[in-house]
Amino acid sequence: MSEISTRVVIFFGFLLTQCGFASANSVLIDNATTLIDANYQPYNKLVAGDTLFLQAGNRDYLLFRNFQGKPQKAFVLINSGGVVVISTDHYFGISFQNCSFFKLTGSGVVDYFYGIKINHVTNGAGIGIGLLSTDFEVDHISISDVLISGIIAKSDPDCLLTATRGNFTQYNTLIHDNYIENSGNEGMYIGSTKYLGQTVRCDGQDLLLMPSLLDGVKIYNNIIKYSGWDGIQVSSATHNCQVYDNIILFDSQAEVLSQMSGIILGGGSKCDCYNNYISDGKGDGIENHGLGGNRIFNNIVVNAGKTYLADDLSGPKMKHGIYVTDISVQKDSSFFIQNNTIINPKSDGIRFSSIVSRKSLISSNVIINPGNFDYYENDNTHFTGMDSYVMLQDNSSDILLKNNYFARNLTNSGLLPDFSLDKNSPLIDAGYANQPKIGFDFKYHIRRSDNPPDIGAYEYDTQTGLPQQTKRVSSLILFPNPVKTELTIKFNPNYLGNTVLLVYNIAGLQVFRKEITGLSNESQSLSINVGSLVPGVYLYSVKTGNQLDSGKFLKVN
Repeated sequence: MSEISTRVVIFFGFLLTQCGFASANSVLIDNATTLIDANYQPYNKLVAGDTLFLQAGNRDYLLFRNFQGKPQKAFVLINSGGVVVISTDHYFGISFQNCSFFKLTGSGVVDYFYGIKINHVTNGAGIGIGLLSTDFEVDHISISDVLISGIIAKSDPDCLLTATRGNFTQYNTLIHDNYIENSGNEGMYIGSTKYLGQTVRCDGQDLLLMPSLLDGVKIYNNIIKYSGWDGIQVSSATHNCQVYDNIILFDSQAEVLSQMSGIILGGGSKCDCYNNYISDGKGDGIENHGLGGNRIFNNIVVNAGKTYLADDLSGPKMKHGIYVTDISVQKDSSFFIQNNTIINPKSDGIRFSSIVSRKSLISSNVIINPGNFDYYENDNTHFTGMDSYVMLQDNSSDILLKNNYFARNLTNSGLLPDFSLDKNSPLIDAGYANQPKIGFDFKYHIRRSDNPPDIGAYEYDTQTGLPQQTKRVSSLILFPNPVKTELTIKFNPNYLGNTVLLVYNIAGLQVFRKEITGLSNESQSLSINVGSLVPGVYLYSVKTGNQLDSGKFLKVN
């Protein structure tokens, strides 16, 4: 294993398992403090692995500088005693400059899913991470009503040349379990969009500088609503990048034409994008302008662009379920677009505009009612209505289309209201048997290998309904998910002794709490009745001692 990949594995393993924040030293930061600089007292006495507690209550912005942790010894910044609430007229709510190996978490009090709330930023972003910051984790933060982006994480090159490609790499960007609503620009802006270079004026001369790259990105379990621009944008992330399990609703409200998507994998990115739910945005569901060699699978995209200039079907105003271009594709790389469920896109289901890529595959996808069907069929173009399901703009594209399901409506598809499969659905066992294997579906139920896969994001479960415990699933599993009445939680042996289970609504307010005593190796499961909860998405956290896990489930009728 290379030095870089070892670093990625070790650091992610540390971040995913460390929930106890005991350390030799700690500092309580009161509500009046805004600047926390590791070069000055009392913070200069802290060492890697120490904890900074943020006192609960209302406060102005926070600026952290020069904290340099180490692998497996990250600095931890965590709320203490309740919820930290930030409202400011400054240029950011929380900013990190020249920091490495740190964790910002709002998980300090288990009764609150989002223990740090940035409720208003008049002149900037909710959280800004830059100026050579690297190796960090951000979780359990609520951000709302910010002028620019919810979270920005990148170091732009300047005349010092310290942040240029080859001189700096942003490693291990881990962002999960956050809530972002009403951001003026992107919900998340991760990595530089200027992968091919940006011009910077230095000593009276214009220099073309190459921005730094990202290695090791995981963005998951976030909820983003009403972003002005793209919901999640990831660019220049060339290695070890995954965007998954996010819920993105009502993206692109500002209608800025070049900034409209639920998820955009921008120039220079190579990110697997899977198990995301994207609904009712004004932009494309998923855009891929990256390097190629990545997979887009198990996503559910509903009504992409449907409310954006519904009567204008011209090229610049088209919005699609999934859109792939050649902006930064590496020669002979491939795209794999599999097992997505795309419902009612404004224009095309999938628009594939790459001719540089080779041996790409679009298979086992469900595409229902693309809006361009009648436009192509009746508007005297050289395209037909069927082209609206998968639009190949250039016949020279080297791509294979296999076992996709196309229909004008849901009537005969066997799709249920949550887009899972009825027992009589024609999509069952109808996918492409020779596609690259995907071991799980949208809810991490097993995709059986003894039959062809089902078409779409869901696999019909003919067995027990127990999801597989993949690397993405940490220490427990919930099933069934979606759930109607009885929710079962299966623990692994890490959960021993007294455990607290909490369920929250989508905004992080607690709706259910259960104390569980005496868990042992022999009693590692629990069933709870959630029948009284109204249908919708719910969050959960389970805490035993220093062990904390969190995620989400869907309650249905």
